[in-house]
Amino acid sequence: MRHTRGHTANRRSHHALKTPTLSVCQNCGAKHRPHHMCLDCGHYNGKMVVDVKAKKEAREARLAAKREAMKSMGEAQGQTEEAK
Repeated sequence: MRHTRGHTANRRSHHALKTPTLSVCQNCGAKHRPHHMCLDCGHYNGKMVVDVKAKKEAREARLAAKREAMKSMGEAQGQTEEAK
């Protein structure tokens, strides 16, 4: 059945994007979603919830170890191919 332009427009009237509401962090002044912790400093409601700096350092160390493992694995495969 045909959808008239009016019915199509009425249905699509709810498809518009809305701007997200943002709050300002009391600790560092960065913007974040309301009722969520600040992604920059890890504070929520004036309290430290997550140590973002420690998590970032741990992630960097984990990724560096993974890169080294991949590099050594690639070198080991290169040596086995040369032996063939």
